[in-house]
Amino acid sequence: MTVDYIIVGQGICGTFLSWNLLKKGKSVLVIDEANPYSSSKVASGVINPVTGRRIVTVWMADELFPFCKKEYLEIGSDTGKDVISQKNCISFANSAQMLDGYRKRAVEPASYISTITNRKLLDPYFNFVFDCFEINPTYLIDLQTLLPAWRNHLENKSSIIAERFEERFLQSSDRNVQYKEHHASKIIFCNGVKTFDTAFWAQLPYVHNKGEVLIADIPGLPGDNIYKFGPLTIVPWQNNLWWVGSTYENEFATADPTEQFKTTFTASLKAVLKIPFTIVDHMAAIRPAAVERRPFVGLHPNKPSIGILNGMGTKGCSIGPWFAKQLADHLVDGTTIDPLADIQRFKRILSGI
Repeated sequence: MTVDYIIVGQGICGTFLSWNLLKKGKSVLVIDEANPYSSSKVASGVINPVTGRRIVTVWMADELFPFCKKEYLEIGSDTGKDVISQKNCISFANSAQMLDGYRKRAVEPASYISTITNRKLLDPYFNFVFDCFEINPTYLIDLQTLLPAWRNHLENKSSIIAERFEERFLQSSDRNVQYKEHHASKIIFCNGVKTFDTAFWAQLPYVHNKGEVLIADIPGLPGDNIYKFGPLTIVPWQNNLWWVGSTYENEFATADPTEQFKTTFTASLKAVLKIPFTIVDHMAAIRPAAVERRPFVGLHPNKPSIGILNGMGTKGCSIGPWFAKQLADHLVDGTTIDPLADIQRFKRILSGI
């Protein structure tokens, strides 16, 4: 098979890159082994404009949020699925210091944060002492619908093969690549942490970042919002269940789910909820994260037929579509990539200088 582009991985990045390239009239072949515990499939799907203990607005929030809404609505229309909904986050201040921080942010011009004045609506469900705040907008992406729907679309076009990528079968020159019997002008790596196992990208400053989550049945909890208590986030999930997490670990002894996490987060959930719940699943995944917290986007400085779209960390649902479009535009139309994300900033490292 001969195509314009081979894409390795069909998480958020691989999905949106292949979608954008197909919209531009290009042909693609996606190689994806369909790992049920990839970071994209275990992720909550939350796009939140506010982050961290310092309650700061996320990078590029003003541009990202209208863009993401448009992109998810469009890919949802293309697949015949509803994949985005607005589920504003209710964040509970869990200390006097956090309360002060939220109050200061809430009065800033064009703030995404407002104080919730009617606490009685939340009293039947939660234990809380300090005020709570609404983060508006917060979007929830249904990854459990989107990723399989796009995979089905690719299967119908004979544009995906379900297998693990093996570097030993890849041959490349400056002008094209061959993977087994498949030929393309370029190959783009979007396969999460496995990207950095290849000789092309192993030198990049990245970390394996582990996240663990619980899936809980919480009958009676209103599903109109996301609820956040410091590091504990409670997110409406599939089949009327709730996603509860998550950790952000750069050092860990095992990639598997741990009893320590389950015990700690179950206790935290019990402390904040007034209503009963049942833990029905426990999962873990490894996120690809850039040390400097900016993604890796573009073509290898010494191997122009080999590219990367990776390193999104916990922000894959928001910045993944943004940089997928940037990379597609760069590949097809020659437009520039944001210098803060462009892989050319690591030219010296990747050139072995």
